[in-house]
Amino acid sequence: MPDVLSAPLVVEFPFTRSLGPVQSAFLTGLRERTVLGVRTDDGTVLVPPVEYDPVTANELGDLVEVAPTGTVTTWAWNPSPRRDQPLGTPFAWVLVRLDGAGTALLHVLDAPGPDAVRTGMRVRIRWSATRTGAITDIACFEPYEGEPGPPEPAPHTGEFADPVTGIVAPARLDYVHTPGRAQSAYIKALEERRTVGERCPACRKVYVPPRGACPTCGVATAEQVEVGPRGTVTTFCIVNIKAKNLDIEVPYVYAHIALDGADLALHGRIAGIPYDQVRMGLRVEPVWTEGARHVDHYRPTGEPDADYDTYKELV
Repeated sequence: MPDVLSAPLVVEFPFTRSLGPVQSAFLTGLRERTVLGVRTDDGTVLVPPVEYDPVTANELGDLVEVAPTGTVTTWAWNPSPRRDQPLGTPFAWVLVRLDGAGTALLHVLDAPGPDAVRTGMRVRIRWSATRTGAITDIACFEPYEGEPGPPEPAPHTGEFADPVTGIVAPARLDYVHTPGRAQSAYIKALEERRTVGERCPACRKVYVPPRGACPTCGVATAEQVEVGPRGTVTTFCIVNIKAKNLDIEVPYVYAHIALDGADLALHGRIAGIPYDQVRMGLRVEPVWTEGARHVDHYRPTGEPDADYDTYKELV
């Protein structure tokens, strides 16, 4: 049995969204050191506010201002902060019900240790020195022994100068990927410029890339089968938006390619032909670059197009 591979992977992208009137007012309010909630049909004040009542689904817009002080309803200690978390020292994740609110807000509590945190403790907001209209305008919560805020929230128009209308939230996932026996063999074969799949012992279909089990029959696969290297374009799309950190000029074509001998199409980029001449049935072959561990792209072979009946089950 070949050694199973393992490697650290990072999935990272910026998530951009526009804001409606409720979320815009909430984030702009944080910039102005004001915490807004929204009142539902039954009188509950939701903080953070949402655009629609979670019970009735009615649209909400009755904004109110709640106090910057509140009560911890539950918590969990984080002894080892990770990259880009709110605090660089150990802290507690807390749910805080602000005075005047009916729901709790998730944030962090700056405390010397877990023994200093308890459910029911009183806390207040510590504002960031620089605020831009984001949840991070609340730097954290801190213990508070003063008077509670007003139990009844005050009405608020939600109007501010220069309101925040959109946000960019970076998303990042760090993890260690272990592809398993079947995919490890597949990856190692690519280093030798070969493509291997595995045949199902029941239905006899060859799956590329292999997963170690047949998705149709649900039985384990072990018989390796070398496929390709040539194949047929079964379907494709034209990419017109350039990806960050990807040195490929747009427009380009990304396609499903059924390699000869495979019963499942895989993904690949098509080059060596104008993007508007790529078509279903186009016969292609892999192009490798020096030192690469995978196919760079596929190019036309010059063969006649494949008949639709030969690949229609793979579209």
